[in-house]
Amino acid sequence: MVVREKSKVMDKEGIDKALERISHEIVERFEVADDIAVIGIKNRGSYLAERLVLKIERLIDKKLLVGALDITLYRDDLTQVAAQPVVHATEIDFTIEGKKIILVDDVLFTGRTIRCALDALIDFGRPKRIQLAVLVDRGHRELPIKADYVGKNVPTSASELVEVRLTEADGKDEVVLCEKIP
Repeated sequence: MVVREKSKVMDKEGIDKALERISHEIVERFEVADDIAVIGIKNRGSYLAERLVLKIERLIDKKLLVGALDITLYRDDLTQVAAQPVVHATEIDFTIEGKKIILVDDVLFTGRTIRCALDALIDFGRPKRIQLAVLVDRGHRELPIKADYVGKNVPTSASELVEVRLTEADGKDEVVLCEKIP
């Protein structure tokens, strides 16, 4: 599939502002941070989770639990993704039992990735609550899933893609709207 960039949706500053706003919203909703854990969906969701935790910790002056979740083996399209999918390590070195979890991902699209993440999380225990934070919500849901915290809503067509590029993985921070070219 050939993809062409159409426009930049967010730059480094826009991503940072969105994460700052989300961190304030989270702090407003949760008074006590002792039972909160932030878990990012690998890969870009985990990078965003780490950034979000730093912002929240500055606001509340407390350390938060942070983890990274690999959902590769939970995907319902595993055979379509790659002949030999790459499985990454899940890094959750704390119990999620009874915790309030903030699940973080880069783009919310059909909802299938989040469904996989919920299945994977439940295999680690029974959290008290799970909320979802995403940098970009592009619509087109196939499952009844909605984010609690959204950095930016970006309406898209079926022929468009939203690419989140982060310094940790891509060498720069930006969100780009791309078009699939047949």
